[in-house]
Amino acid sequence: MYYDVLEARHIEEYKLELLFANGKKGIIDLSGYQHKGGVFGRFSDTQYFKQFYVDKEIGTLCWPEGLDIAPETLYHEATGEPLPPWMKSEKVVA
Repeated sequence: MYYDVLEARHIEEYKLELLFANGKKGIIDLSGYQHKGGVFGRFSDTQYFKQFYVDKEIGTLCWPEGLDIAPETLYHEATGEPLPPWMKSEKVVA
């Protein structure tokens, strides 16, 4: 698929270089994810963060115990290209 992650390389701290199925590359900084809470709180442990791998079957970046980030999100953050329309949240106006 267009957004699938094919390769990931650790650069420094929380920065990774990603190669996508369409041939584009980009650098993503996931340092802010540890502050999102929930499962991403695990990123505060840099040793855990460095255990990332690319799951070729689902085409995205994963960590142990089932943690992953949607490939479309990674693509958007690494390339600066817009999210696909189906991922954009609609604002509800009351």
